[in-house]
Amino acid sequence: MRVPALLAAICAAAWLLPAHASPAGVVIYRCTDAFGALTVQNDVPCPKGSKQKRQVIQAPPPMPAYRPPPRPAPVAPAPTAPAATVAAEPAATTIADADRLPPPLLYQCNTYDNDSYLSETGTPAPRCVRLQTTDMAGTADDNVGVACQMMTDQCQRVPDGGACAAWKRRLRELEAGWKFARAEDAAAAKAEYERVLRIVRDSTCGR
Repeated sequence: MRVPALLAAICAAAWLLPAHASPAGVVIYRCTDAFGALTVQNDVPCPKGSKQKRQVIQAPPPMPAYRPPPRPAPVAPAPTAPAATVAAEPAATTIADADRLPPPLLYQCNTYDNDSYLSETGTPAPRCVRLQTTDMAGTADDNVGVACQMMTDQCQRVPDGGACAAWKRRLRELEAGWKFARAEDAAAAKAEYERVLRIVRDSTCGR
C-alpha cells in the first residue's frame, strides 16, 4: 500500500468507528508481510508471519445534542400616559346637602348703553366713556382731542330665588371666555372659571 493511501486509511479508521468500538478508542494494526507489503487493519490482529505494529487511536468525544438558543422574554409595552384633557375641571366635592350654604351675593348690572352683566360687587368702579369731539363749526373731528365722561353702572342684587340660576349663567359665560381667550389671557380666565365652579358645586346650587 502506498503511503498516501495508508494515511487516508488511518484517518478513516479514526473517525468511522464501528458500532461495537469502545469509548476508550480504536485499535489499529499495521501489518507488513514477508514481501514488505503494508496493510492497515481495524481491531483485527495481523496474520501469522506478518510484522505487526499495534496503535490505539482515541475516539473523538461525542457531539453535544443540539439545543436551540433561548428565546428572549417578551418586552411589555411601556404604559402610555393618559391624554391630557383640555377642559380639566376640579374634582367634585362630597359635601352633605345639610352642610351646604347659599352662594355669595350676585348683582345684575346695567350699563349706560343698555348692556347688562353679572357682578359679585354692587358698586363697580366708574369708567370713562369716550365722547364725540367736534371742531368750532360743530363737525365731528377726532383730531381736536379725546374726551370722556365718567359713568357708573347701575347694579341691583339678584333675588335669592334666582341666585343659583344667575351663578350658573355666570359660570357658562366664564367658561366661554376661557375657551376663546387669547393665549396670554387663558391661564387667568381658567383660574376664574374654576373659582366660580367651586362656588356653584359647594353651595346649595350644587345639590
